[in-house]
Amino acid sequence: MLERDEAREYVLEMARQHDVKFVRLWFTDILGQLKSINITVEELPEALEDGVSFDGSSIEGFARADESDMIAMPDPTTFALLPWRPQQKRVARLFCDVLLPSGEPFEGDPRYVLKRNLKRAADLGYTFYVGPELEFFYFQGPDAPNVLDRGGYFDLTPLDEATDLRRDTVLMLEEMGIAVEHSHHEGAPSQHEIDLHYADALTMADSVMTARLVVKEVAMKHGVYATFMPKPLSDENGSGMHINQSLFRGERNAFYDPNDPQRLSAVARAYIGGLLRHAPEITLVTNQWVNSYKRLVRGSGPLGFEAPVYVSWSFRNRADLIRVPEVKAGKEQAVRIEYRAPDPACNPYLAFAAMLAAGLEGIEREYPCPAPADKSVYEMTDEEREERGITHLPGSLWEAIQLAERSQLLRRCLGEHVFHTLVQNKKIEWGEYRRQVTDYEVRRYLPIL
Repeated sequence: MLERDEAREYVLEMARQHDVKFVRLWFTDILGQLKSINITVEELPEALEDGVSFDGSSIEGFARADESDMIAMPDPTTFALLPWRPQQKRVARLFCDVLLPSGEPFEGDPRYVLKRNLKRAADLGYTFYVGPELEFFYFQGPDAPNVLDRGGYFDLTPLDEATDLRRDTVLMLEEMGIAVEHSHHEGAPSQHEIDLHYADALTMADSVMTARLVVKEVAMKHGVYATFMPKPLSDENGSGMHINQSLFRGERNAFYDPNDPQRLSAVARAYIGGLLRHAPEITLVTNQWVNSYKRLVRGSGPLGFEAPVYVSWSFRNRADLIRVPEVKAGKEQAVRIEYRAPDPACNPYLAFAAMLAAGLEGIEREYPCPAPADKSVYEMTDEEREERGITHLPGSLWEAIQLAERSQLLRRCLGEHVFHTLVQNKKIEWGEYRRQVTDYEVRRYLPIL
């Protein structure tokens, strides 16, 4: 890792070598919407030294008008060229930390929220690694969900018409230094998945923000529209963002135990216990939109929409909230857990922070890990699930808000500013949603009432 001064010099040298003319300074609001301030390369040395001032009152969840001055401070380790922009007078990007005029971190910056939780992990001796699986849809345009194909899992041409779109997306991501493990057609028509190679959580949160933009840019270049909307088609699977995660101590995987039959350590089991106990209250962060809960539907069955709704875990069953993938003996680095609730429209900085906070709570408080589900939770009766202590995730945004509002863990994880602002923002969204008369209601009730 370069020191900050060395990283600054590296950025300036790369800008010179690659004929960079414009630099986009990126950060996110509390909802994970990407924001950008554009500067010319002539302003880059000063920006790297002092940051760039902007009006925080215009950013969702940042500040009131009377306390609006903020600074976008570029992180020089995040320099990358934008491959979809012209190859002459090129455009680069840098992610930024948001600071107050005093130079102190702004507590409402999602990147800072994640950094703060990563420091808590570091103080305990851990580095947090994640590997997300991003699902999304390609449609003919943004106005209606008209699919490009009728393909299913892993289908290839002629059903998978978007092979070239995925190919171009992977090449662009790798050109920006983001490693991709897999890409394939997903289960629903016109649905696709790109899996990013695991990295430390801060790097990965930046990568998720980048990947979402790259997917959309490539789609637009091909004359189609890409969306990370969790549930755009009523009768098909929604889009998730399963998060593979592990904790490392130095070079060693803290989730690995060679003496355990499943090679899963006591640390990993306590982490699972923390995630399971706190899963319902952090769902507002991992699934933050009204539409997110059209994907998390109880009663859809194991062959229905496939999204996890019950708070359970297992080594094999993909219906559970947490799955522990089986790995071969000696594959220490590969031992991980897969948390399957989040959708790709979440704010990755806050989602990673919330999952980490829940897992660390389990480790610090030594939460017991319940027994893994030995059969599909969907096939259990309500009585069986109750006997096993299997609860469920919230079924609507309103339920998620109520659970989050009572969560001391989420309040500590996000900090007062983000916690309060996010809850208020989601209450407004829920209120706006409740006032809407949907097409379903018109079709169902107008002819008979």
